Amino acid sequence: MAALLGTFLRSRASFFPSRLVTVQQLAFRNLAAMASGSFKQHEVCPDVLDIPPENTLTAKYDSGVEANLGNVLTPTQVKNPPKVSWEASGDQLYTLLMTDPDAPSRKEATYREWHHWLVVNIPGNDISKGDVLAEYVGSGPPEGTGLHRYIFLVWKQAGKISDPEHGHLTNTSGESRGCFKTRDFVKKHGLGTPIAGNLYQAEWDDYVPILYKQLGA
Repeated sequence: MAALLGTFLRSRASFFPSRLVTVQQLAFRNLAAMASGSFKQHEVCPDVLDIPPENTLTAKYDSGVEANLGNVLTPTQVKNPPKVSWEASGDQLYTLLMTDPDAPSRKEATYREWHHWLVVNIPGNDISKGDVLAEYVGSGPPEGTGLHRYIFLVWKQAGKISDPEHGHLTNTSGESRGCFKTRDFVKKHGLGTPIAGNLYQAEWDDYVPILYKQLGA
């Protein structure tokens, strides 16, 4: 009897891990499908990208909120840089971008895109060790322009990126932030399709004038 029980338990032990892997794979596929669907639903494709990211990244703010594939947040909630993470390999370099294609409004996006954050040469997903091309600036949609989309994207790099033409943009000026083109940046540095992404939406609140003052507007 003991021998039979041992055989049974060993068979269960070998059975469940394979089932667990299958469940995890299904979960990842579902997340990928959600990310792709959300980017198409919110027209990030074609406004910013041709092909949506394969996976969802997390972007959590110290206010307790996080980006969730198009949910609505407020400028007050997202004024500080979020903690962003994605599935990464420690021996790879990555690029992180946050951009708003709806400047000054989604209906009249004459400054598409206004990029809020750009970090390259990130080892794994340790953003603090990357090279900052544009310091984080929170959401600042003008009053009366409705909801803006704020899109996070991550690419795996083929090698180290240097971009003196872009230079370093501080968070105390809005100069050179507008009319950024994600497609052009991707082509310039051979980044290809993003490996992960997410987005939220926001419209004007009473923090925005404070942000504009910070930017010297």
